Amino acid sequence: MLTSLAIFVKQRRKLLHLSQPDLAAKAGVGLRFVRELEQGKPTLQLDKVNAVLRLFGHELAPAPLDRSLLIA
Repeated sequence: MLTSLAIFVKQRRKLLHLSQPDLAAKAGVGLRFVRELEQGKPTLQLDKVNAVLRLFGHELAPAPLDRSLLIA
């Protein structure tokens, strides 16, 4: 299952007509990292995630949890 982050990055990359190698080069990360990010790998280095997101004018930041979705 892909995470919303993985979907976001893949959609933005395609919207800008960037290949995975292009995105990796522009963000200063490795191609393997971009592939793992787009595949929804659960463990990633946040500094690298933010390097990719900055290309799209975004950054990863704390967000409140929707407590209604949690199982008690």
